[in-house]
Amino acid sequence: MIKSKANDSGDGSDNFSVGDGDNSDGGDSFAEWDTIDTATEEDRLRRRDLGPLVDSGVRMDNYGNSYEHVDFDARKYTRKLKFKGKKLVYFTSAFVSLFVSLFGYEQGVCSGILTFVTFKMYFNYPTATEIGLVISILEIGAMISSLMVSKISDSIGRKRTILLGTVIFMLGGCLQSFATNLWVFGVGRVFSGFGVGILSTMVPSYQCEISPSEDRGKLVCGEFTGNIAGYCLSVWIDYACYFIQDIGDARENPDALAANVSWRLPLFIQVILAIILFLGGFFVVESPRWLLDVDMDQRGFHVLCLLYHDDPDPLKAEHEFFLIKNSILEERIKIPKKERSWRHMFGHYRLRIFIACSALAFAQFNGINIISYYAPMVFGEAGFKDSMALLMTGVNATVYLLSTVAPWFLVDRWGRKPILISGGLLMGVCLSFIAFVMWLDVEATPLLVALLVVIYNAGFGYSWGPIGFLIPPEVYPLAVRSKGVSLSTATNWLANYIVGQLTPIFQETIGWAMYIFPASSCALSICTVMYFYPETKGVELENIDQLFDEYYGTVSAGYTQVGDVAMELDEFDYELGVAKPGPEEGTEIKGARPTAE
Repeated sequence: MIKSKANDSGDGSDNFSVGDGDNSDGGDSFAEWDTIDTATEEDRLRRRDLGPLVDSGVRMDNYGNSYEHVDFDARKYTRKLKFKGKKLVYFTSAFVSLFVSLFGYEQGVCSGILTFVTFKMYFNYPTATEIGLVISILEIGAMISSLMVSKISDSIGRKRTILLGTVIFMLGGCLQSFATNLWVFGVGRVFSGFGVGILSTMVPSYQCEISPSEDRGKLVCGEFTGNIAGYCLSVWIDYACYFIQDIGDARENPDALAANVSWRLPLFIQVILAIILFLGGFFVVESPRWLLDVDMDQRGFHVLCLLYHDDPDPLKAEHEFFLIKNSILEERIKIPKKERSWRHMFGHYRLRIFIACSALAFAQFNGINIISYYAPMVFGEAGFKDSMALLMTGVNATVYLLSTVAPWFLVDRWGRKPILISGGLLMGVCLSFIAFVMWLDVEATPLLVALLVVIYNAGFGYSWGPIGFLIPPEVYPLAVRSKGVSLSTATNWLANYIVGQLTPIFQETIGWAMYIFPASSCALSICTVMYFYPETKGVELENIDQLFDEYYGTVSAGYTQVGDVAMELDEFDYELGVAKPGPEEGTEIKGARPTAE
């Protein structure tokens, strides 16, 4: 039960004191609160004398809560550390991107070893259906864990949740590396899926929450580059290990040492990578937004000081502190913590759910996993044989990796929508031509298919790949962000599973016609982006509600929604995240919605 602590200050005004466990006045933590008197808080929002920085030195938020329990001397937290500011932001974002490289590696390594004679012999030549099941079962594990991870991350934090996902992934990698039959191998894939689901959900959210708005796009796009770096590494390791099959009698004896090493070594390398990342993960900072949401205010301010140390504005960390804190308090008015449920999210954010889920669903249905999971098979079907198919897969993966660098420089200049539309157009054209060229089946078909696949992957690498994972954490408010991103990521894995299950079957039954389906999906995705997606370039996460209100006409352009009041932007200070001095009592607020008497 929330206890609004109103203390008589002697001037007729209320002073709200807030603690996070170390408050000297013994005040209750926000984490223990359930409800707030909404009417009282909205009245406070229009008070004339509020602001986070007051002449007395006492910091206050929009709602009159004082922060005497927080030491705002930024130099205390930064002067002894050399690694801070932009260097810390970029390094941390790049490092956590490597956690997603584990999924990229897992994805690519299986596409290669499926073509190994030694692998097929050891598992008694599995059928296309068995291959499809073993490959796509990873997505089932990922889908389950991505739906469960929101509650975990809200409880223990983003950083520890990422470390948990890494441990589970290591277990799955070990089971695959030492599998004695196809079912043990499949169980290992499920555990790897659990880990991948956690990592693919949490890493983009974490990156969004530590990034300045002007750099958020490029930093989150770096997550996809990490993914493809893992994929590219696995493809070249597969190519190198392919030739181990030529040692001794490996191709005739599945129990020979060389035969086992040829396919077990690529699988075990991912375990080594996971151990390295797990150890390094202890040294990254926690998300400041999560810390402030659970009222660890001092630690949250500490992290903000480190992240914004070299900002030209010496009070940037303090401004961000109050911008985030005010947003959290406003969300608590709209959505008390006990009401942050799946039902509430579906009841109030259906449009955002559609946008976030469609971004990741289209990323799969637009055809990327037909190429990624089964690239050697695709090249083999086009006419390349054995090691040449693996070599072409490696070349394709390298171009794919390079293409993911482009969004670093484009996403915060062009915006999200132009990149998605242009990428969808390029991918759709390539897939249509792949189907046409394979239908012709002429002498030049292998070369043309290889060229079109490389161009297609480059188109996906700079558009739907990175931007698809950027959109979900951007469009949800903090109160439901973990649940929303979990649902979006689960949609990604469900679509991934469907594609992985159907691709080998379609390859055997309809051949070239299979590529018509993802080409059609590309066309549909372009229309969806044009008509439903707002542009989030450069928008603070705390101002996304205002963006949706304006884009869909909930309030007029130039206004922001504060409680039940549509307030002019001139009356709201977005730099400090506070209400500007309000009107005298009885003065009409322009654009205000009528409130119930």
